[in-house]
Amino acid sequence: MEENKTNETIEQSKQDVQNDAKGLFESVKKFIGELFDFREDTDHEATIEAIKADIPFKGATAWILIFAVFVASIGLNANSTAVVIGAMLISPLMGPILGIGMSFALNDFMTFKKSLINLGTMIALSLIASFLFFYFFPLSEDNSELLGRVSPDIRDVLIAFFGGLALMVARTKKGTVASVIFGVAIATALMPPLCTAGYGLAKGNFVYFWGAMYLFTINTIFIALATFLVLKLLRFPMHKYANAATRKRYSTIATVVGLSVMIPAIFTFISVFQKNKMDTQITDFIKNEIKGNKYLQLMDWEKDLEKKEIFLNFFNEITEATENDLMNELTNTTLYPNIGDFQLKIKGSDTKSFELITTAYKEKREELQESKNIISGLQKQITGLQETISDLNTRIEQDALSKNQNVVAFSRIAKEAKIRYVDIEALGFSKVLSSKDFIKIDTIPTATIKWNIKLADSIISPKERELRDWLQKELELDTLFVRRE
Repeated sequence: MEENKTNETIEQSKQDVQNDAKGLFESVKKFIGELFDFREDTDHEATIEAIKADIPFKGATAWILIFAVFVASIGLNANSTAVVIGAMLISPLMGPILGIGMSFALNDFMTFKKSLINLGTMIALSLIASFLFFYFFPLSEDNSELLGRVSPDIRDVLIAFFGGLALMVARTKKGTVASVIFGVAIATALMPPLCTAGYGLAKGNFVYFWGAMYLFTINTIFIALATFLVLKLLRFPMHKYANAATRKRYSTIATVVGLSVMIPAIFTFISVFQKNKMDTQITDFIKNEIKGNKYLQLMDWEKDLEKKEIFLNFFNEITEATENDLMNELTNTTLYPNIGDFQLKIKGSDTKSFELITTAYKEKREELQESKNIISGLQKQITGLQETISDLNTRIEQDALSKNQNVVAFSRIAKEAKIRYVDIEALGFSKVLSSKDFIKIDTIPTATIKWNIKLADSIISPKERELRDWLQKELELDTLFVRRE
């Protein structure tokens, strides 16, 4: 009997544990569901109306776009990131792009048509405005802000896609999340590629033009794709048509157009992703196999992904054995699986040229060291001369003091006079022999002063009287004659 009770207790305990675990799992599941579920906070009608309201392009919107183009062009020209960001914030380009994504999600052909026309108009106006700016502005030159918009990579695709997702989630939320919209406008950077394309047209550089337009197209497609996915996930209601035939026709047109856009977008993503992997592995190859080798002195290098070639320019001589070794490292499919079929184009200095350059370098180093030794010796001589001059000045003052008690250290008086009267350029003192009757000889203490030539006599005269009184007191003289140079 007791054994049965014990078994029942154990079974009940197991059941309680299972129930507790199940309850915990349900609680966690509910918490995660509430954490990530944003469908209840969605306003379908307000979202559709807000996106449609941003699609039209006329009046104030046209002028805002033109001004944004000029602001972005100036920022690109001045290589100013802050100015470019400001242009992204005021640009109205995002409206028609969201309209295109929404029209596909809702099977709204008229909205798609309207969005496409407005987007095309915006692109054309942006290209014309940026072309005119860079064509007539004389200080245009390549810089990092421009060059960063001509060669898109996988990061641009991901930024456009995830930025578009963030924007649409913010758009569908009840109440506009302005900070998210502004952030996506900055991250996706729709305006700078168009301005860079205008720069390419103005300079006749079609590599820049097509590269920038390629980046803009990537941003546009993946923002629209993100809009489509979010609206489908939130189950926005499909657009209603008068009859089933019209709805089916527009649905077919939307599907064909959507596939014609999305299929190239998928290939674009794959292509950009592959190029990004090749870029990364080429950089790793240069870093690990060349820069990490202390016997190789790489000057510069280039790559051609289309021809699958890597150009290496070395400062030192490159032997055939070294070339073979580098090629073997490149074909290592474990480390570099995406660039194993690339070819290396190596250029190195010959042995004679390298030895000549090395010898010249050593000679210049020796000459520089010899010059440093000469300069060091001259500095020692200058220091010795300064000490000699100081000793001579001390001896002259001591001799003067020993001969005449009225004479003080002239260097002290000269320094103090210069401090008191900054406009003095020179000061002298002597005792002049003078005779009025040509019989009696007098010794007259005389101070000779040279003033700044810019001073007027009306200013010099009172300063001179003050200086004479001060010198007479310092020299302990009954009389002192002042003479001006």
